Amino acid sequence: MSGQAAGAAEPKRVFADLHLHIGRTERGESVKISGSRDLTFRNIAHEAAVRKGIRLLGVIDCHSPGVQRDIEQLLQNGEMTEADGGGIRYRDTVILLGAEIEVRDAGFGTAHHLAYLPDLAAMRDFTQWLSKHMRNVQLSSQRLYVPSRELQAEVKGRGGLFVPAHVFTPHKSLFGSCSDRLADTLDPGMVDAVELGLSADSRMAGFIPDLDGYPYLTNSDAHSLAKIGREYNELKLAEPSFRELALALRGAEGREITANYGLNPVLGKYHRTYCLNCGSLAEAREDGERCAQCGSPKQVRGVLDRIMELAEQAGRGTPVVPDDRPRYVYQVPLEFVPGIGRKTLDKLLERFGTEMNILHDAPEADLAATAGEPAAAMIASARLGALRLQAGGGGKYGKVVQGG
Repeated sequence: MSGQAAGAAEPKRVFADLHLHIGRTERGESVKISGSRDLTFRNIAHEAAVRKGIRLLGVIDCHSPGVQRDIEQLLQNGEMTEADGGGIRYRDTVILLGAEIEVRDAGFGTAHHLAYLPDLAAMRDFTQWLSKHMRNVQLSSQRLYVPSRELQAEVKGRGGLFVPAHVFTPHKSLFGSCSDRLADTLDPGMVDAVELGLSADSRMAGFIPDLDGYPYLTNSDAHSLAKIGREYNELKLAEPSFRELALALRGAEGREITANYGLNPVLGKYHRTYCLNCGSLAEAREDGERCAQCGSPKQVRGVLDRIMELAEQAGRGTPVVPDDRPRYVYQVPLEFVPGIGRKTLDKLLERFGTEMNILHDAPEADLAATAGEPAAAMIASARLGALRLQAGGGGKYGKVVQGG
């Protein structure tokens, strides 16, 4: 019944950020210890619906019993409802129920994976299974003591979606710290999409043959409310829901990913190799295993350098980006734009409604009338990819230097 209703609706643009953390429950219990205390399920929904203009969210700590208790309370008091197509509805925004899980297969490094389940009942059942193989199921991103393929089977057996998380970052990711090939630890047929992470884009991923057949997702991995929508996806959906996302990942029934909006990889925290001893960034891959500045071997390998290493192993000298791959748009979040502080952002939101409207639709002249010409010019330059950037690395973000 609901499938027919969704099929009859005309697909429309929906912005989606599918990797958001819960910092605390409403009772103050820790979930993501490094997450902000105000990152509760209720606050995330309100921030996205009212200020950000993001209509599909993925909260990836919903395996936590404390978070499930908060969701149940929100459903009982009528603040939220269960969406027909899967997820939790708040106003015109739908929150998908996900989990981020750490796995270390025998003989390989650690990797984080994202699992999305269609509804609260499926997530509760998944939590029961997790609790048998995990030391503290209340917390985010905990180690699961089963092989990755078993995790995949449990997710898919409950009608879920499986997505390797931030696949190139040097800490706890499929290619950054786990293995050289996707099939080393995962069943390729049970991977629904790949999350690129803040320091990579579609072109960089095009150097990796293993990824050619998968859709890419660009998500914020937000640890604070302000970071929601730092990266996001533009989807064509009949409505925001779990079922519609599943169709979009398959490119089925007119649903699709139409664009990935992400940081220019230069702004990512792990774009270039970083020396832990002197703090310098590698200027080229030829800098080798030791820092070119101080000679220290203590380096955090950058995403760009790791991708080029994998490309060399695979014998792919140029990236493969098919014409039907969704466009990748370099999006500079408003918090990165010089001259836009909290007060200016509040003025912009008061006039234009949401951050998505500011970033995508507001005319430059109208932006200038509210925020001033320099800030408006920065936003306009960001839309064109014309900002000058300083590279990030070693856990420190890059930054906008000046307008184009």
